[in-house]
Amino acid sequence: MIPTLVLLPRQNLTINLADLGFCDSSGLTALLAARNHAHAAQSGFTLTEVPDTTLRFLALTGLDRVFDLRTGADAATGT
Repeated sequence: MIPTLVLLPRQNLTINLADLGFCDSSGLTALLAARNHAHAAQSGFTLTEVPDTTLRFLALTGLDRVFDLRTGADAATGT
């Protein structure tokens, strides 16, 4: 699915994870693939409303420093 997603430079791909119930290494791989696809297109990539369990998983793997993470008001305003 990701290779068929057309992104233009300076667009931002935002994925809201509010309803995510579980994320394992396959899920992280998919998110990394989406991020890499966006960056290859010179687009931004943001994860919003990331559940606490997933935030802990991202922190354990160091990916919390790789992804642009937004919550609450930050997610709504994009700041």
